Amino acid sequence: MAREQEQFSAEIQDRGSENMGPNGGSFFVSVKVRQRLPDFLGSVNLKYVELGYSYLISHRLYFLIVPVLIVLCSAEIGKLKDLFPNPKCELTDALFMLVLLGFILYIFLDLAPRSTYLVDFACYRPPDELKISKEEFIELARNSGNFNDAAIDFQKRVLKSSGIGQETYMPRVVFHPDYKISLKDGREEAAMVMFGAINDLFRATKIRPKDIGILVVNCGVLNTTPSLSSMVINHFKLRPNIQSFNLGGMGCAAGIIAIDLAKDLLNAYPGTYALVVSTEAVCYTWYKGNDLDMLLSNCFFRMGAAAMLLSSSRLDRWRAKYELKQLVRTHKGMDERSFESIHLKEDAKGTQGVSVSKDVVEVGGHALKANITALGPLVLPVSEQFHFLTNLLFRKKKTNYKPYIPDYKLAFKHVCILAASNKVLDEIQKNLELTEEYMEASRKTLERFGNTSSSSVWYELAYLEATSKIKRGDRVWQLAFGSGFKCNSVVWKALKNVGRPKQNPWLDEDKDECL
Repeated sequence: MAREQEQFSAEIQDRGSENMGPNGGSFFVSVKVRQRLPDFLGSVNLKYVELGYSYLISHRLYFLIVPVLIVLCSAEIGKLKDLFPNPKCELTDALFMLVLLGFILYIFLDLAPRSTYLVDFACYRPPDELKISKEEFIELARNSGNFNDAAIDFQKRVLKSSGIGQETYMPRVVFHPDYKISLKDGREEAAMVMFGAINDLFRATKIRPKDIGILVVNCGVLNTTPSLSSMVINHFKLRPNIQSFNLGGMGCAAGIIAIDLAKDLLNAYPGTYALVVSTEAVCYTWYKGNDLDMLLSNCFFRMGAAAMLLSSSRLDRWRAKYELKQLVRTHKGMDERSFESIHLKEDAKGTQGVSVSKDVVEVGGHALKANITALGPLVLPVSEQFHFLTNLLFRKKKTNYKPYIPDYKLAFKHVCILAASNKVLDEIQKNLELTEEYMEASRKTLERFGNTSSSSVWYELAYLEATSKIKRGDRVWQLAFGSGFKCNSVVWKALKNVGRPKQNPWLDEDKDECL
């Protein structure tokens, strides 16, 4: 561990010296320079490769057992036929065989993990009066009197290169000169976006609130008592025996964590529906101080929420849009730099805000590399896996042997990467060698809705549906990362050609065209 840490530190120092220039010393330039993903052509940690293959073996174990059981049963039935050659026994043998095969099939279906289906989902689009342009953002921030000239200039520069467009949504209350973070404002914003998304979902699926047996709500910063999940239960009058969970403090990656929890709960409580709600309260992450590392969240976070309806019932396969194929979670919290990279804290004056470290993209890159290394054996074609493994073995013998990065474009038709910032998307695109077509949904979402935290990947999937790009059999990779530091992946398989839905945040209801 010590040797590995030394190599890591040396890498950081080299990058700092290489990137020094005439703008050295400027905080803004420093943030930009340090925000680099690690070189994916570097060393690959074998423990993550082993983890990926362990996932693969555990997922295939049930399907390998069945042929063995059928062969054994056939052999036993053959022995019975030799013992009882009398034709009168044929009917008894046939009945016995049917009962035995039925019993085996029941055991298999009972033991095998159930598929998880995404019946449908909905993303909330706030009202037009909450739209804000970048120029209006700067003007309101300046007029609030909460920021000095350096802070205003910093936010202006960040917004200019952020990739965020002119029609994102923000609560205006944060720009009031005397604004103080309050639970009242946080609850009101959370209620607006959560209830709006859930209402759209219920209208689209015709599901009644009492049909929901599992509820998982995630929100990074806002944690109230009663919880946000209790607010949903109270508003929609969900049933009293509902399995309710509220995830807090888990950042932008929490949406996929909520899907993972709902999947496990559906296996434990089959025959019901799971409602997952992902959101963030912008007014509760707002920072009205002048520490530059705490102003980034002001520039990127915007209002939004997504609601997903999941089921593990085989009867729901016919109406579901997607089937969950793989889900891999990576946590780098054991590393101090990763743990400290995104932090909710107070500045010297006691003003609360989200601090983003200069190293966040780099430590995020290490989490991403670990995550996709574990994901690879589950999704990549056999040819790519063979090429990767042989390359890895040769590199152990020859240090100058060029590393091989698998082509993940062969595994997925569509990619939805958390719309964190333009810089992050550029780095991921370069390292994974993704085309603009693969990046389109992420870039369009960042431009139109900004960074809506854990719900961002769902706005991206909604964009793909609004543009009629989802076809039967397509695999969609959702990739999210957040504080901790965490990087999570989930892969969905389209069960049908998904046409343009009636409820979609990208569609203009009056003109029936994509925004």
